[in-house]
Amino acid sequence: MADATIRIPKEARDRLAEIAASEGLSLRAYLARLADTVLTPAERAERAERARAVLREWNGYDPSEADVADLDAELDRRLAEATPR
Repeated sequence: MADATIRIPKEARDRLAEIAASEGLSLRAYLARLADTVLTPAERAERAERARAVLREWNGYDPSEADVADLDAELDRRLAEATPR
């Protein structure tokens, strides 16, 4: 496997190295594991669509885009109310 150099701020590197060390990993191993476990946007969308398909089959739940937008707006409103100012 070829190595790559990634330039990030020193503070970010040090933080990641500390997290890696706390898990008994090198920074290189930690970042490789992170890359293997974090989903890409396409993978997240695919997983979400599979979940929607399961819900549709199980109980008929099939919200329209407008329903999803309304639910998102309601969630945003409630989070804003719950967030300390």
